[in-house]
This record gives sequence, structure tokens and C-alpha cells, in this order.
Amino acid sequence: MGDPAADAAAGVEPAGKTSLRKRVEMHQFSFLPSDSTVAPLLDHGGKRKKHKMEALFQVLSHSEFSSAGNQSEESGMVASPAEKPGERNRPDLSPEFPKFGMTSVCGRRRDMEDAVAVCPSLIGGNEGSPLHLFGIYDGHGCSHVATRCRNRLHEILKEEYQKRGAPPPWEQTMLSTFSAMDKEVGECINDGVASPCRCGMKKPQCEAVGSTAVVAVVTPSKIIVSNCGDSRAVLCRNGVAIPLSDDHKPDRPDELARVQDSGGRVIFWDGPRVLGVLAMSRAIGDNYLKPYVISEPEVTITDRTAEDECLILASDGLWDVVSNETACGVARMCLQSRKPNAPPLSPGNDVAVTSVGESSDKSCADASILLTKLALARHSGDNVSVVVVDLRRN
Repeated sequence: MGDPAADAAAGVEPAGKTSLRKRVEMHQFSFLPSDSTVAPLLDHGGKRKKHKMEALFQVLSHSEFSSAGNQSEESGMVASPAEKPGERNRPDLSPEFPKFGMTSVCGRRRDMEDAVAVCPSLIGGNEGSPLHLFGIYDGHGCSHVATRCRNRLHEILKEEYQKRGAPPPWEQTMLSTFSAMDKEVGECINDGVASPCRCGMKKPQCEAVGSTAVVAVVTPSKIIVSNCGDSRAVLCRNGVAIPLSDDHKPDRPDELARVQDSGGRVIFWDGPRVLGVLAMSRAIGDNYLKPYVISEPEVTITDRTAEDECLILASDGLWDVVSNETACGVARMCLQSRKPNAPPLSPGNDVAVTSVGESSDKSCADASILLTKLALARHSGDNVSVVVVDLRRN
């Protein structure tokens, strides 16, 4: 064996540390304490430091993940959206598809449990007004339920839409969609069958797995948002942040009353939690907490106007540390090209490098990257997933 002291003097890193670093795929981020996370770092002499930065963000094509629910075991990357083998579900297939950008990173979590779906022209198209779906699913317990929601919820919605005709009663349509999704997840878990994920458990034998779901259906005239959990949708209209969903936290007065009326309790254990376990009062899955935790979404229907600028969907990894107003301000600057292009996410500060990206527009992609960088700079301890949709009419 070599002499550790001699190796250290020669600048040689021990083999054990090298292999460990490769296994855990961790790097160091260097962030400024302010919102301006892209500003250059200066040394004491006023000169820029030279950093060897390894690019983290990658713009991935759907064809790299043509199989629904496919994941890279080596990097832990999660593809979005789901598509059938051989199909390229690309936004450029529909000229009416709104521009968007998406970034999803593991952050400081050990595993990636978020899943994101972008479904251009899900319904309609050349024959009628197109409907586009964007969804963020924040899993807990594992990524099984979030992955299945990403792969299936938009298909269930399409089936419900076709049953009811156009235009459907949106609230009832979304309620039925979420209920069917929750039932499907429960049946799969009880049968011991679920989508594979990074933990390697292809047949989980427990029901302590669930996911939030915030889904936005964008039509030429409306924005229909269905939310179940603490992910969130925010509309930026003429510089004003308008929340289109309300987080389902156990201490929200109406949610607290509902849980207690159903026989449950909210216990404060590192924050309010249903039965001291789950930090949200609504989710898909989590069969062991029913009927206290329900899958029924709250649905909002918003008319689009000429003043609409963008729609932001994100998991609580962003909203825990970034306000609605700040998020809209960052996205607005990027869309108005008043900020330089965002650099790739850079490793550091023990933040896992797991990431996935997708975009149809550079400005929207910059906005999603900058919001993700801001969340990490403010020490978000969760997975961070952000979708920015450009709603401006050309």
C-alpha cells in the first residue's frame, strides 16, 4: 500500500476517496447569498477566480427516454414527459403549442422523487382547439407513485375528456381523473407491481408511498389548474403574481377541520403533519393514511387575457424558499430578455448532480434554470422541479 502522507504531498487523492466520490456523484456548488446567482465570483484582489465547473444541466430529447418510466440507473436522470416507444412527443409538432422550459434537479436529497410531464397538443390539434398539459408530481416515500402519475394521469384525463365531450365540465372531469389515478396507484401497490425507480424496488409491499400533483391544462382561452398537495401553480399577469392553487398543508384551517372530522389528528413534529407523518393533507397514494389524506384536487379555472405573461409550476422545493412574487420577477426578466442567458447548473455545496431538462424556448429554459439555482442558493433541502410556460400572445 502507498504512503498516505506521501500521496497527500504529491497531490494524489487516495483511491478510496476517488471511488466514493464517483459513487455518490456529489460536487461543490458556490453560490452568492443574493438573488443574483449568475454574478461572477471575485477574489480578494478583484480578479475573477478560475473555476473548473462541470456542467450539470442537460437539454434532453424525448427520444433518449422513449420508454415510459425509463430512468438512467447511472445518473438517476428522470425523463419527461412520458411517451410511447417510437413516438417523438415534441412541441414543434404543433405550432400552437406554447413555449416552455423545464428544469428538475435532485438537489440536496439523496434520491430524485419528482416527476414532470409535458404533453403538447394532448387533445385537439388540427381538428380543433388544442389542449396542452403540464404536470409536476412530487413523490414521497419513493418515486413509484410520482412516476406512475407522470406516465398515466394525462392518458386518464384524455379518456375522461372524450367521455364527456367538448367542452367538458372541467371540475368534474379533473375530480374523476384524480380519483381514477389514485385508484390505479392503490391497485398497483396492492398487487406488488409499480414502476421501477432508483431504489431498485420493483415490487414495493407497502402503502406508505404517495405523490403531490399540480396539473395545468392550457387552452387558447383558459387555464385549468388542479392541485392535490403542496406543489403550486402561479400565473404572472402584467407583473403581478396570481396563485392558481392553494397548498394543502395540514394546519390550513379548513384542511385541519376536515382531517379532524374524519377522525384523524394533526401532530406538530418538525412542522404540522397528518398523524405526525405526512406534511400535506392531500396526495395521490398514501393508502395507509386514508381517509385523512385524500386525493381530491382543488380545481381553478382562469380566463386567459392579453396581459398574461407566464405560468410557473413548481414543487415545494422551490416554494419553500422562493416567494410567488420573486419567482414571477425572475421569469419575467428572462422572458423580456433583461437578464443574460443562464449558465448551466454548476456543482458544489454537496448538491447532487442528478438533473433533467427539457425546453422549446431559450428564455423559458433560462427562467427555469435560474429559479432552480435560486432555490439551491437559498439552501432548499428538497428536490426542485420548475416548469415555465410562456403565455404571451404573438
